[in-house]
Amino acid sequence: MGIFDRLGKSIGTSKDLDIEEYMGSAEMEDVDVINEPADFYVKPINLQQEADLQVIEDELGKKNIILLNIADMSKRQQTLSGIIDKLKEHLAKINGDIARIGQDKILITPARVKIIKSRKPQAQSKPF
Repeated sequence: MGIFDRLGKSIGTSKDLDIEEYMGSAEMEDVDVINEPADFYVKPINLQQEADLQVIEDELGKKNIILLNIADMSKRQQTLSGIIDKLKEHLAKINGDIARIGQDKILITPARVKIIKSRKPQAQSKPF
């Protein structure tokens, strides 16, 4: 008799508990069993089609930060530009922010989270 059998009997369930079925259920999809639940998450998303824009907007609505991989979409530059323009419009409405952080990565933040975009420091003049 395994621990789950004993646990099931102790709480009064008569049905056998199938751990594979439990862990594969849709409600367990986003559960982190190692860490406590967080208020917000950093979520990686692969941009593969224009429909992914809705997923991004939904995650921003949940106040999650998006790490967007645009490698697949970068082959279709015109489509990518259109999606980024729509995303910028949405971010302007919600007071979010966006910044490219690599060749294929874009960081997108929800409302009231700003990205500090550093610029190359200017050469300092030497005092006399």
